[in-house]
Amino acid sequence: MDRNGSRSDGAPAIPSARQVREEFASAVWRAPARSHLLAMGLSPDDFGKPWVGVATTWIGTMPCNLTQRDLAARVCGGIRSCGGVPFEFNTIAVSDGITMRTEGMRTSLVSRELIADSIEVVARAHPFDALVCIVACDKTVPAAAMALARVDLPGLILHSGAMAPGRWRGRDVTVQDVWEAIGPAEAGAMPMRDLHELERAACPGAGSCAGQYTATTMGQLVEVLGLSPAGANDVLALDPRKPDIAQAIGCLALDAAAREARPSTFLSRHAFENAIAVLMASGGSTNGVLHLLAIAREAGVELALEDFDRIAARTPVIADLKPSGRFVARDFERAGGTPLLLRRLHGAGLLHGEAVTVTGASIGEIAAAAVEREGQEVIRDVERPAKPGGAMAVLRGTLAPDGAILKLGGRRALTFRGPARVFDGEWDCYEAIVDGSVRPGDVLVIRGEGPVGGPGMPEMLTVTSALVGLGIDDQVVLVTDGRFSGVSRGLVIGHVAPEAAVGGPLARVRDGDEIDVDVADRRLDLLVPADELDARAGDAAGHTPRYRRGVLARYAESALQADRGAALGLREERDSAVRHG
Repeated sequence: MDRNGSRSDGAPAIPSARQVREEFASAVWRAPARSHLLAMGLSPDDFGKPWVGVATTWIGTMPCNLTQRDLAARVCGGIRSCGGVPFEFNTIAVSDGITMRTEGMRTSLVSRELIADSIEVVARAHPFDALVCIVACDKTVPAAAMALARVDLPGLILHSGAMAPGRWRGRDVTVQDVWEAIGPAEAGAMPMRDLHELERAACPGAGSCAGQYTATTMGQLVEVLGLSPAGANDVLALDPRKPDIAQAIGCLALDAAAREARPSTFLSRHAFENAIAVLMASGGSTNGVLHLLAIAREAGVELALEDFDRIAARTPVIADLKPSGRFVARDFERAGGTPLLLRRLHGAGLLHGEAVTVTGASIGEIAAAAVEREGQEVIRDVERPAKPGGAMAVLRGTLAPDGAILKLGGRRALTFRGPARVFDGEWDCYEAIVDGSVRPGDVLVIRGEGPVGGPGMPEMLTVTSALVGLGIDDQVVLVTDGRFSGVSRGLVIGHVAPEAAVGGPLARVRDGDEIDVDVADRRLDLLVPADELDARAGDAAGHTPRYRRGVLARYAESALQADRGAALGLREERDSAVRHG
C-alpha cells in the first residue's frame, strides 16, 4: 500500500494527497472543510498546490529544541517561496539530561514511540505531499525517522543543532564534565563552589548536548540513512547559517515530492549498514543500536545485533570526539563533518557508495564532495585512527542469551572476571559507589531497568559518571538490562536481553557470583552451575509492574526486548522475543 492508493492485497485504495485536494476544491460535501481551510488564511488556489506538513518537537523544558519555532518559520517560508503550502504542527519531547536519575527518566524511551505515533497520525489524517520533521534531543530523531518510514511520504529530517561548548578554567567543557563532577562533589573531593561555577559555564546556550552523545549521533545517522541533506545536521543550533539551511529544506521537500523520493526508495539494507559504520567510526552512542533496530523494523529491513558486531569489528574509531575523545560537535563540523567522515570510510571500502539519499545524491557522491579543513585533527584516517579498536561489541552467553552491548571505546581486547554486586535499580548502586563500598574488580549488576522492568529502559548516566568522576571506571564492570547515555564511558555493558523482568538470567544473579567478560570470544557468562540456576527459578518470577495504568503501563505491556530495539510490538511479537528464562 502507498499514498498513491496502490494495493496488492485487495484492500480499499487510499486516495492520494492530490485526489483529496481535488475533492476540497470542487466536491459539494467538502464545503465545511473548505470553510475551515479558508478560515486559516488559505485561498482556493492553495487547494491545487503541494501541501507539506512541518512537524516540530519544540518544547520549553530544555535547551535542545528551543530554536525550532524559528526554524519552522524558515522551513515554512521556503515551502511558500517554492510554490507549496506549509502546515505546521507540534509534538512532544523529553529531556534526558533533566530527567536523569528521576522517575521522569522512565518516560524518555517511551517518548520515542509517542512522537512517532503523533507524526504518523497527523500525516495520515491530512493530505500532505511531503513532510519535514524538525528534531533535536535524543528520542525525537529516531521517532521522526520511524514515522517517515511508516507513512512513506517524501520527507526530510532537520536536526536543529548541537550547542557550542562552554569555557571553564581555560578549557572547553560540556554537560559531560558536570555529570562527571557529581561523584567527586558528593564524596567531598570537589568543593561545591567549583561545581556551581562549572554548571554555570558548561551549557552556554540553545542546542542539544555538545559532544558525540545520542542527539548528535542520531543527527549524523539520519543523514547517512538518506533522510537529511549531507552536513545540514552538523551545523550548530545558534550558527547563523542554520536559518538558511531551514529555508532550503522547505524547497527541498517540494522537490522530493515532485521526484517521489519516498523513504522506501533509500531506506535499504545498504543504507542501514552505512549508518552502522558511521555509528562505529564516530564513537557514537550505544542508543544508536536501539534506534537503528527500531527504524529498520518500521522500514521492513532485516537488521540484527550480529550486523552491528560484524561492522564494528572492521571499523576503527576515526573521530576523536567526546565522551572518550578530545573534541566536540562544533569541532567536528568545522573539520568537515559527516561528509568528511563518509569520505574516509568510503575510501577504505567500508561503505556502500551507491546508496542514495533524499537529495538525489549518492553516499559516494557526498563523500567525494566533502571539504576538509586544513590541519584538522578531529576526523582521522582509517590507517591512523583515533582509537584502533572498535566502538562497541555484541556479547552473548549465559547471562545474555539474546545479546548485550559493550561500549568498548576503542579497546582492542578485554577480559574481566569478578564477583557480582547486585542492585535492583540504579539508585542503590550509585549510593554504594559514592560511599566507597564498591571495590576494584567488582562486577556491578543493575537489573529491573529494562524496557518492561523500568519501564522504558532508563539510562545509567548517574552511575557511570560517578565511576568516572571517582577514577574507578576502568577497575569495575557495569552490567545492566538498562541503557546508557551517549555521555557514558567506562567498562559498561547494557541492553542485556532478555531482561530480568521477563525472567532473563539477570534475575537469578546473586551477590558473589562470578561473572566473566571475554570480548575476543564475544561472551558474557554467569559462572554458576546449571542445576544451581534451576534452583533459583523463583528469583526470576513475580515481576511487579511499577505502573498499572497510563502510558508507561501500556508501554511495558507491549515493549519488545532491547535486541529488537525496545520498540512497541504486537503481543505475538513480544511473546516470540522472550525465548529464554
